[in-house]
Amino acid sequence: MRLKHLFAFVLLLYGITVQAKAILPRFDKAAFYAIIKTGNKEEIDNELTVVTSSSIGEKEAYEGFLLMRKAGLTARPAEKLKIFKAGRIKLETALLNDEGNAEYHFLRLIIAENAPKIVKYRKDLEADKELVIKAYKNLPPVVQQAVMDYSKNSKVLHPQDL
Repeated sequence: MRLKHLFAFVLLLYGITVQAKAILPRFDKAAFYAIIKTGNKEEIDNELTVVTSSSIGEKEAYEGFLLMRKAGLTARPAEKLKIFKAGRIKLETALLNDEGNAEYHFLRLIIAENAPKIVKYRKDLEADKELVIKAYKNLPPVVQQAVMDYSKNSKVLHPQDL
């Protein structure tokens, strides 16, 4: 009898897990890059929810990037700095864990180029640029497109560099 109850419980738990996965939006890298271009705080918050609820390997880097991007759209200076610092810690941790990841360096380059000088986040700008240029051809097509699109308006990274 206990075995029947245990089996029923396991099936119920499995069904709940499957339904929860179906309800939660799935992470889409193309959508991620489209959203960061918009600069819309609500869309960034929604994407943060998607990233934090996902199990992707790049979760910490994307979450850190989105937090720093959100900080730039926040009105109160104290809150801006708090959100930026939280994002910086996540992105820098991801970079420490995977130093050769060109996509992470690209994300840091975007933030560094656009961050106010007061946050002192520009020291790796040139190194990030060089790493992105070297690794560009090996990046996934979605990331290559994001890099190319960004380079068209960047003062640091130019299309001819790629």
